[in-house]
Amino acid sequence: MKITKVTRSTISKMYRTVQCDTHKGIQGHVLIIGGSYGKMGAPLLSSKSALHSGCGLVTAFIPKIGYSILQTALPEVMVLTDKSENYISNIDFTIVPKAIGVGIGMGQEPKTRRAFYKFLNTNEIPLVLDADALNILAYNPKWLLSLKSQTILTPHLKELERLIGKWNSEEEKFEKTAALSKALNCIVVMKGAPTHIFSNGRCYENSTGNPALATAGSGDVLTGIITSLLAQKYTAEEAAILGVYLHGLTADLARPKTGTQAFTASTIIEYLGKAFLEIEK
Repeated sequence: MKITKVTRSTISKMYRTVQCDTHKGIQGHVLIIGGSYGKMGAPLLSSKSALHSGCGLVTAFIPKIGYSILQTALPEVMVLTDKSENYISNIDFTIVPKAIGVGIGMGQEPKTRRAFYKFLNTNEIPLVLDADALNILAYNPKWLLSLKSQTILTPHLKELERLIGKWNSEEEKFEKTAALSKALNCIVVMKGAPTHIFSNGRCYENSTGNPALATAGSGDVLTGIITSLLAQKYTAEEAAILGVYLHGLTADLARPKTGTQAFTASTIIEYLGKAFLEIEK
């Protein structure tokens, strides 16, 4: 399989600077759906990273238990709550976002699974699926047929294995992932070292990042970044490639100052501005 390296040149051709006359109403509205008891940090990280990646508005749809957490920690984020206290049981909203990130810290309660299935079959807005959204799909593989064209999936290797089955070699892993992407006409971000993006029969290898990214919440932040870019009218392929590149670049910029051990998911968000400035040089 031919693999294309994502370089600084690749990104410079893709990246668009923010226009001087823009405003929050046209800069993209992101909806983050996720969270459950004990896992409210996940949608918080995704929401915050979406804000720091250039979109104009962010709304979080979460269980009631997370309302005070989100409103206190992220005053810039609007919050909608599910009718259930500890988990999502009915995904219902009246806003019209430009992109939606789903699954972060969501859990797999039976009612959550049913709510997610209903959402998949009625939603027409561009999607990024991560974490428990992927695990629910792996548990119900026929539901994959409900995915709209150009949906973005962001599995780490264990989540990928649940979706495509075990592999006996790196070559087989790549072939199976490419086949999934092609069969569903979706984008698959195969998180790893390095991360690969599968799209339209092509495979792209990211060139940024280091072991500092192997930390809790790193994937939640990536979901927020990609969803934010998708809301800003990047194509699904562009949002995935640029999002992964920026995510890795934050670690490359931060590691000389933080070291590997002290680097956290919040550090990624802290360095997003510097990563954007680096691309704009």
